[in-house]
Amino acid sequence: ERTGDNAMTTAERMRLWAMLGLGSLLAMGGFAGSRALGAALGRVIWLTVPSRRRMATSNIADCLGLPAQQAARIAKNSFEHTGRSFLELLLTHRFGFDFTHLRMEPEDSLLRLRAGTRPIVAATAHLGAWELLASLLGELYQERPRLVVVRKYSDAAAHAFIERRRQARGAMMVGHRNAASTVLRALRKNGLAAFLVDHNAKRQEAVFLPFLNKEAAVNIGPAILAVRGKALLWPVALVREGKGYVFKTQEPLDTATLEGSMEERILAAAKFYTKATEKFVLETPEQWFWMHNRWKTKPLF
Repeated sequence: ERTGDNAMTTAERMRLWAMLGLGSLLAMGGFAGSRALGAALGRVIWLTVPSRRRMATSNIADCLGLPAQQAARIAKNSFEHTGRSFLELLLTHRFGFDFTHLRMEPEDSLLRLRAGTRPIVAATAHLGAWELLASLLGELYQERPRLVVVRKYSDAAAHAFIERRRQARGAMMVGHRNAASTVLRALRKNGLAAFLVDHNAKRQEAVFLPFLNKEAAVNIGPAILAVRGKALLWPVALVREGKGYVFKTQEPLDTATLEGSMEERILAAAKFYTKATEKFVLETPEQWFWMHNRWKTKPLF
């Protein structure tokens, strides 16, 4: 597998430099610019991609039990928040726990995360400012590993650009296909590994669990690694609030205290982060990524 700038072709490096240049130009607008331009980008996607517009509206109506008009309003807001997420990727180097308009919920969230000495598997979602969250988690510790497990892009230039932005504050990106050994090594050093746990999964990688009133294929990988690493499973999210952000956490699950067989403990962990993700989504439904086909993989029976 090719990695790094030196493994790119000349054409790929040129595209990377072009992306970096354009990204620097767009980042000059700062957070105010990302709010305005990102929301405008979301509205453009709303108007020009009707299939995604219909999917998001239908998902919201079905999952939240809302009439079509209200579901469409939430869906449109969701598109705008997604557009903002794309633009916020350009500002990861400027965003940390010292950001002026950032608050903790609960207030002691950061203290608790930093004070502990146990390994942590952070479960999060495509909700709110998820790109900024990746860089934020890189600031949690100095000496302990901080990993964010992501899906790799087939385009080498795009992947390199996104990886640079996500690693701007100290986190290391790890491709999900080869993550297991790297994550377990990090957990043995009492590190943190973060996973997006709300996307559709292949049947062979999933268990089917209720999520927003529908059976969803839930990726079992984070549960397996959390149980094997005897980690705290900690739900986290970064949601938008006016001009600022809220770093939210829920009470963690100590996987070392789970009882039963390995399969039963893994299932309990998967149920835990699925329910936690659902809670985050229901609190701010307009900030979730409704336009993706979350329930694409169906149970066999």
